[in-house]
Amino acid sequence: MRIIFYYPLPLDLKAKSASGIRPLKMVEAFKSLGYHVDLITGYSGERKVQIEKIKKNLNSGIKYNFMYSESSTMPTLLTDKHHLPLNPFLDFGFFKYLRKHNVPIGLFYRDIYWLFPDYYRQVSFFKARFAKMFYKYDLYQYQKYVTTLYLPSIEMANYIPLKNKSFFKPLPPGHDNYTYQEKTKESNRTKIKLIYVGGIGQHYQMHKLFEVLIGFPNIELILNTREKEWKSVRSEYLYPLPSNIFIYHKSNDELASLYLEADIGILFVKPQKYWEFAAPFKLFEYIGYRKPIIASQGTWAGKFVEDNNIGWSIPYDVNALKTLLKNLTQYPELVEEKKAICKRIAPKHTWVARAEQVVKDLTLGSGIKHS
Repeated sequence: MRIIFYYPLPLDLKAKSASGIRPLKMVEAFKSLGYHVDLITGYSGERKVQIEKIKKNLNSGIKYNFMYSESSTMPTLLTDKHHLPLNPFLDFGFFKYLRKHNVPIGLFYRDIYWLFPDYYRQVSFFKARFAKMFYKYDLYQYQKYVTTLYLPSIEMANYIPLKNKSFFKPLPPGHDNYTYQEKTKESNRTKIKLIYVGGIGQHYQMHKLFEVLIGFPNIELILNTREKEWKSVRSEYLYPLPSNIFIYHKSNDELASLYLEADIGILFVKPQKYWEFAAPFKLFEYIGYRKPIIASQGTWAGKFVEDNNIGWSIPYDVNALKTLLKNLTQYPELVEEKKAICKRIAPKHTWVARAEQVVKDLTLGSGIKHS
């Protein structure tokens, strides 16, 4: 069994962001299923060499079950360091070549931030207009050549400006099915430890969580985020911090020790339009570590938590959070009940399970997509 894995950037083995970690996890997952994975990654010059090698393989009779691709947060043609489209026919020319050879293509479309007004606040007007032409070009080519276009959530399809939405499928993040020895909880313990891992800023506003924790000295918050991000927003929060809020800047394998201490994962963030379809990487990491989740209603994460009964989906409201935390402090067995459900559903959401879904979609009668 042999597949092609396509990613228009170098793979970063030390990646700390979800966009860099996900491609690595999917490569590992396909390999764990027994696939020989031929990589097409790197900048355009590197991809060109790898593409030629795979074309030779195909012409010599080597069969590929399918190609799986992960998009960049940048337009495909602008992923070189200089962000100039100097190889405009390379990538989608290869997509066309695979179509002619009846090799199905699955592509994970990562982000549509460029469709929102905030995008113009992040980059200059000229750069934004220039980039948006190439984002639209990506979508045009996907519709022509991609068999299945994967999204973090199917709700994201509502915002993508394509008439034909029949080839969309959800493929949210996964987890590593972590195995570790959880600390034994004292039978009389009343303290609850919350954990949040991820970004903090405009799209990750947690001011009401901080506000509520002032009145709950027996509930601690472990907040792990990038140091630069925390420094940019800490003046908006309680500073100096109360003694039950702890800030960390750990990553990758260092996170296990933080999860070991925690009881509940936090996605209690201010709902915004983007959160209606965003499938947070950290949600599935929480599941992998068997942590029930407190999430906000009005977000995709909140609905997922509610539908799967793995925590509590509540309004982004001070009183709603106070009521919940009082209840959990009084009845800690409620946390254990949700934790058991997390453990039960965790195998359905591993990275291997995501790879198995791709294999099923692209090899079991999913014909080649035609425009």
